[in-house]
Amino acid sequence: MRSLRRMASLVLLLLASVGISAQSRWVHMGANGRLVYARTPQGDHIVDFSYAGYRGGGVALPTVPTVRKVSPTGGDDTSAIQAAINAVAKLPLVGVFRGAVELAPGVFHCAETLKIEASGVVLRGAGWSEQSGTTIQMTGKPHLGISVTGQLKQETLSGSTKLADDYVPSGAVVIHVADAKAIHPGDTLMLVKPVTPAWVQFMGMDRLERAGKDEHWVGEDLKVVRRVTAVDGNAITLDVPLTDNFDAKFYPGVHPPVTRIEQSGRLVETGVEGLRIVAPERTIAYGEDAEFDGIQMKDVVDSWISSVHLENTTNSVRIESGTERITVARVDVQQRAAVTSAAKNFQFSCNGTQVLFDHCTGRGDSLFYFATQARQQGPVVVLHCHFDGDGHIQPHQRWSTGLLVDECEAPGGGIDLLNRGTMGTGHGWAIGWSVLWNNTAADFMVQMPPGTGNWSIGDRGPHDTRPMPTTGGPKGPPLPLGIIESPNKPVQPASLYLEQLRERLGPAALVAIGYGPA
Repeated sequence: MRSLRRMASLVLLLLASVGISAQSRWVHMGANGRLVYARTPQGDHIVDFSYAGYRGGGVALPTVPTVRKVSPTGGDDTSAIQAAINAVAKLPLVGVFRGAVELAPGVFHCAETLKIEASGVVLRGAGWSEQSGTTIQMTGKPHLGISVTGQLKQETLSGSTKLADDYVPSGAVVIHVADAKAIHPGDTLMLVKPVTPAWVQFMGMDRLERAGKDEHWVGEDLKVVRRVTAVDGNAITLDVPLTDNFDAKFYPGVHPPVTRIEQSGRLVETGVEGLRIVAPERTIAYGEDAEFDGIQMKDVVDSWISSVHLENTTNSVRIESGTERITVARVDVQQRAAVTSAAKNFQFSCNGTQVLFDHCTGRGDSLFYFATQARQQGPVVVLHCHFDGDGHIQPHQRWSTGLLVDECEAPGGGIDLLNRGTMGTGHGWAIGWSVLWNNTAADFMVQMPPGTGNWSIGDRGPHDTRPMPTTGGPKGPPLPLGIIESPNKPVQPASLYLEQLRERLGPAALVAIGYGPA
């Protein structure tokens, strides 16, 4: 790893000496105008993150026709809004949409959660302007503001097989199985990475102890779902790159299952847009006080949250499990309430896959601006976001993979890819196979999990190091730094995600999501 860093430094010095913009060794523009990826000896490489976002990236958010309108009553408006949502939910689908519930300008008082539980339904306000937009003022007992929730069901089908590869690199789209005769393009597969004592020990997570009790870190096998795009003999091409690796040396004699599944019950084509959501002024003791949370999506596909402003919510935007191909765009969170607890709340949190957070902003102290949650498999992208205060962009717990933080700014806070050790309930290594690209922050903490890559490329700000956090035990040596390339000098392309998207789908994909000329 030291030789790789020395080589990267020499290349960047040479480029600077001849007046050429810095480029990364790991992914850079080739002579033919296409991206070139370096690989580890086992074939791992930086993931193509461009599959993150609504409908798999590069697709404009739709404008859904209004079919119901609601105006403020001056009293509790929860039932009136919910009745309109329920009425739209009963309408037949026209294409993929039923229609939008449009809230008039003004202030709506809501003492209970607004629930979207049907596909093709959108809740839309008149914008987040305090003077001319639509405000949902949360009242009554602490509650979640808006819930968009399906009910994911998963059925195992016949024709399952086993993984035949001894090693599948991070970033791969092709796997080999023992027998693919029952697998066809369009099928949905679940791959399982075994979590074995050997792997946990290799990762250094067998030594986690908290209050004298063993911690179990990941605790269960890691599962990832992908669709099949092609089958050639026993070689299967997947629709989205894998963000973790599979290494048989940690499960000798075991062939991980590759299972055909059918999924149903998730909501499709839903949205929340053009709203201002305000929770009561108060202090926040996170994990102790009941929560006024903002918006939650769970078991939802091909959906979005856009142009929403949230104030003083505890956990503001929660993209939970079962979510896939989601865009969260131009969402602003203002946290004026003081956080009094050691535990920190989240402005944006993600436990889904193919999720894009684009042009989001936030302000607040003693909190997480953005965090992944346990066992989350990417790609997940945080793009062109800006956060003010002393908070952090920080993967939170138990081995997520495939995060890209791209051209973001946290001038008073930090951006981290790290081992959280015994923090929380023993979060351990929080993230692997992830990239920080051309960001600015007051500090960075980028650490290298064993046998894995975490990259900081073109980031502006100091890089810190520290031991794994422990409870009551001796402090160990500082953990190894991740791959730090071109510190304090941005690289080309300016945005990795946008260049990957342009290369995969063409310039029109960038225009569709609000970037660049046609």
